[in-house]
Amino acid sequence: MSEEAVIGPDEFKRVLGHFASGVTVVTSVIDGVPAGMTIQSFTSVSLDPPLVGFLPSRDSSSWLAMKESGSFCVNILGFAQEDLCMTMASRAEDKFDGVDWVAGPTGSPVFPGSIGWIDCTIEAVHEAGDHDIVVGRVVHLEAVEDGADPLLFFKGGFGAFS
Repeated sequence: MSEEAVIGPDEFKRVLGHFASGVTVVTSVIDGVPAGMTIQSFTSVSLDPPLVGFLPSRDSSSWLAMKESGSFCVNILGFAQEDLCMTMASRAEDKFDGVDWVAGPTGSPVFPGSIGWIDCTIEAVHEAGDHDIVVGRVVHLEAVEDGADPLLFFKGGFGAFS
């Protein structure tokens, strides 16, 4: 039987930083108040039924509030939306102050300028270490077909696909 290697969080983050990911903002409305958080761990889960997933930190105050709403919207950010990304990644009291948005079919915020959005109801939540795995059933989605570049994250910085 081999010994298990102990991998520290700093080394884990450093190596995983070499994996480029798209940037999304997941939104919801709780008691009429919009909530949002920047998420890079977004994925397609199933085509039939249409399911997507994301992995928020279990101690995220935004996620704890959103979890109770029963729905969320994934906004796929374009390269020009780095400021929105940083706003939604902050711990600001009112992240939506001065931010334009419209309600999607579930009522969750959709940001104009996003290159796509996916509105969902929460299908399941699974605990996984210090994160939750959230599975959402897609109720509506749209993509902008204007050739806008996505916002990408790689090695601690932002870039675009070219």
